[in-house]
Amino acid sequence: MTESTATLAAELRISLGKLIRRLREQTHANDLTSAQKSVLLRLDRDGPATVSALARAESVKPQSMRITVAGLEALQAISGQPDPTDGRQTLIELTPAFRQYLTESRAAKDDWLLRALQEQLSPQEQHELAAAVILLERLADF
Repeated sequence: MTESTATLAAELRISLGKLIRRLREQTHANDLTSAQKSVLLRLDRDGPATVSALARAESVKPQSMRITVAGLEALQAISGQPDPTDGRQTLIELTPAFRQYLTESRAAKDDWLLRALQEQLSPQEQHELAAAVILLERLADF
């Protein structure tokens, strides 16, 4: 790794961290753990799942996932229904109220980012950023 690549890596990490913090500032603060956030985003993206399936997807023990799920149930962010194909299993899903919260949270972040892009970046810079997003996605998928 060259010194310029190492510097780029450090600057990218710092810039992305700062951008993520700014986006988080656009919504209400909450006390969710990173494990809880990960489960909620997975349920939002992939739909209902069993505790076992969530544990496999998150690479944790089922006992740990049960603790995470119990915390989210206490916050009324998720609920469980019997699995129609296997009554011994429970399918966990987002509650309608939490889904609404996610929608509002994303809208606030999107509004802030749209304003920032329009006010801070020229059309040429926006074009350059669009190209950079493709590269960032490749890095994220590595």
